[in-house]
Amino acid sequence: MVRPLVLVVALLTCACALSLAGIWRARAAGPTGQVAGTVKVTLKGVPKANAAGVVLYLVGFSEPASAAKPQMVMEAKGFVPMVLPVTAGQTVDFPNRDTVFHNVFSASATKPFDLGQYPQGESKSRLFNAPGVVDVYCNIHPQMAATILVLPNRKWAVVGKDGQFTIEGVPPGKWTLYGYSRFADKPVKREIEVHADATVRLDLAIDEVRTETPHMNKFGQPYGKGAYK
Repeated sequence: MVRPLVLVVALLTCACALSLAGIWRARAAGPTGQVAGTVKVTLKGVPKANAAGVVLYLVGFSEPASAAKPQMVMEAKGFVPMVLPVTAGQTVDFPNRDTVFHNVFSASATKPFDLGQYPQGESKSRLFNAPGVVDVYCNIHPQMAATILVLPNRKWAVVGKDGQFTIEGVPPGKWTLYGYSRFADKPVKREIEVHADATVRLDLAIDEVRTETPHMNKFGQPYGKGAYK
C-alpha cells in the first residue's frame, strides 16, 4: 500500500522545522493541558461501529524518546497492532509468536529494512530515528501489513472501539493535531491551542475509502501464486 503523500510531507516538514534554532522543545516541568474528544469513522460514508486503530498525534514540538521498547507482534499471521506510533529514537521489537516462520521488511523511504526470516519464539528489533511513515510487511505472507508512525514527540493516543481519546501532558502552545487511519486518503488535520490546566475538546470524522490493498514483496515484485496465506 502506498502511504498518503500528505502524511509523509506533514511529518517530514515537522522534522525539518524542529531542527531550526529557536523551536520550542517540550519540557517535563511546568503545567500542561490535554486534548480529548471523539472520533467517528465511516467506510465510504457508512458509519462504522468500531473506531479502533485510529491514531491521534500532535506535531509542532519535539521530545526525546522514552526508554521503552514497543512491540509489533506477529501472531495469527498478522501484525499486532496494525498501527504503532513511536517517538523518533525508539527501538521496536518484532517477536514471532506464531507457529510458522515470518519475515519483517519495509521498502518505505523513511526506514527501509529487512529482518530476514525467523521462527516462533525469536524476536528481532530495529531503531527508528527519523519521523515519517514506515509500512511493514512479511515477505512470506502477503496478507500481513501494518504501519509504524515515527513521530517527533510522545503526545499521541490510539483510539478504542468507542472512538474516545485523550492526550495528556500537552505543553501549552499552538499545535497541529492529526487523526490517522491506514485506510483513509489523508489524515484529518486541526489547528489547536492548548492552555495549562485546561482541556481542548474535539469531535473528528474520518472517512475510510478502502480496505487492505495488494503490495509488492521485498524484491519489488508481485507475490507468487504459491505465496502462503
